[in-house]
Amino acid sequence: MSERVSVTVPATDRPRRADRVVADAVGLSRSYVQRLIEDGRLTVAGEPVKSNTVLEAGTSLELDIPDVAIPTIEAEEIPLRVVYEDDDVLIIDKPAGLVTHPAPGHNSGTLVNALLARGGIDAYGTVGGEDRPGIVHRLDRDTSGLIVVARNDRAQTALMAQLKARRVKKTYLALVHGQMPAENGRIEAPIGRDPRHYSRMAVIPSGRPSITGYRVRERFAAWSLLEVDLQTGRTHQIRVHLASIGHPVAGDPLYATGVARSGPDDLHRLFLHSWRIEFASAAGDKVIRAEADLPRELETVLDDLRARPS
Repeated sequence: MSERVSVTVPATDRPRRADRVVADAVGLSRSYVQRLIEDGRLTVAGEPVKSNTVLEAGTSLELDIPDVAIPTIEAEEIPLRVVYEDDDVLIIDKPAGLVTHPAPGHNSGTLVNALLARGGIDAYGTVGGEDRPGIVHRLDRDTSGLIVVARNDRAQTALMAQLKARRVKKTYLALVHGQMPAENGRIEAPIGRDPRHYSRMAVIPSGRPSITGYRVRERFAAWSLLEVDLQTGRTHQIRVHLASIGHPVAGDPLYATGVARSGPDDLHRLFLHSWRIEFASAAGDKVIRAEADLPRELETVLDDLRARPS
């Protein structure tokens, strides 16, 4: 058995390779799409096309995706720092470099693998699917900090509803390049897939409404430490919004350039940390709040900046 998926190259798109168009449209890895194309599963008007075929805007394609068994996700003993726990939820302080959940081509070494070692598949909510037990939201691989895990279906459903209604308060710490012109501000700009670089997001008129608030926590000669509030939850939202106003996050390999991309001395990762989270319990009878201090590798960078002349 297989599933046939129709893809149309967006009218606003520039000519692009077939494998890139399809991978971006259906959310599969490019390498997997290339394998499907090699098997003759991508067609235009019934004729197979190659991965490097350049497609014009408006072209219609058909992709035949074979049914495959979902690989078993194995439990792995990966250390986790739990900052809060009750019968309904866990709040984990995720280290940078740890992927939240398995994806095609990345079936091990994730937070989910670690969670399974901690309690087994039956210890978490099943609403998100077999490959995402208990997962209600995610953090980018290079972002550290707080992430909430549901321990049962009731909690997972309640948390997902709060996220959708924008009732979960999430605050991040971000070091950005340059001096912010005001002590606090609000960025309202729609975010969508970058039409020129489909591996990135961008502020574009056709994007989804996105709102980010910020407050300056500390100023340095060439950098500003911000507390950043997410009022919406778009992919790479903080990174895209701050870069769009000329203050990219330090150490960002996707949206920063020059000095901002490398960051201050001794910074070897993205300086973005999920610091504080607040939400209602699954029963609605209390508010749950948690904080996670900056990892030592980020605090060391700040200590060095504080020691320099302002």
